[in-house]
Amino acid sequence: MMRLIPGDPAAAIAGLSATQREIEQIRADLGLDEPFLMQLLHWYGGLLQGDLGRSILMGKGVVAVTFERLPVTLGLSAYALVLTLIIGLLAGIVAALRQNTAVDQLAMMFAMIGISVPNFFLGLLMIILFSVRLGWLPTGGYIPFTEDPLGWLRSSTMPAISLAMLQAGLLARITRSTMLEVMRQDYIRTARAKGLPARQVVFKHALANALIPITTVVGIIISLLLSGAVVTEALFSIPGIGGLLTQAVLNRDYPLVQGGLLLVTAFLVLVNIGIDMLYAFLDPRVRYE
Repeated sequence: MMRLIPGDPAAAIAGLSATQREIEQIRADLGLDEPFLMQLLHWYGGLLQGDLGRSILMGKGVVAVTFERLPVTLGLSAYALVLTLIIGLLAGIVAALRQNTAVDQLAMMFAMIGISVPNFFLGLLMIILFSVRLGWLPTGGYIPFTEDPLGWLRSSTMPAISLAMLQAGLLARITRSTMLEVMRQDYIRTARAKGLPARQVVFKHALANALIPITTVVGIIISLLLSGAVVTEALFSIPGIGGLLTQAVLNRDYPLVQGGLLLVTAFLVLVNIGIDMLYAFLDPRVRYE
């Protein structure tokens, strides 16, 4: 698909004043003058040896370039995931316990708004309100956590919230429906009949048995957070994987696009394997099976 996009990375490297001969020489040096299938075979051959190639524009190994940016994206995604879990679980549990009340309707209205509003549009609204109008947070940029934890928090809060709102709405709806199903079970009625405290019934019995479908959704949410970071990082000028891949696509950096996407996909596969292993820890019935 990258080859279908108009543009030539050799021309981008050579600059506007370069002659056609100079551009052709750069294409030959990069191996871009070879047939597409031959270039693909060379890339797969390097992949079998653990070599994802070198970035055309950056002149560095794809693995090195990707791992330089990976901590930024992982930190932002982890912050957004924490917000998603707090907001989504809390809203879903409260809505289930207050079914068909104003609290339930308010929580589900919040969830519907979160699902419906794109993260880039929400990010723009937050920039206008909290940066331009109120001046509380920076409009963009990134400060590493190791240099200034408070600065990292200020620079990451709006991107994390814009990422989390969509996923929090999804998690709230799933949590509500799952909790309602569990709360109707016989063992919940038995626990209440025995006089157990409401908090123990909700968190020890109901929520514990609702965690399997919720955990499945959390695994999907992690994937969505990483994919959503592409737009969010570009909007807030954050130097993460999303911004790196966006620049790689715009500059036709084929090795970086191919290698970067492969590494991100491999990470998501590992996350899903971890979620599957977590099932056995959360539910003893899975271990018995």
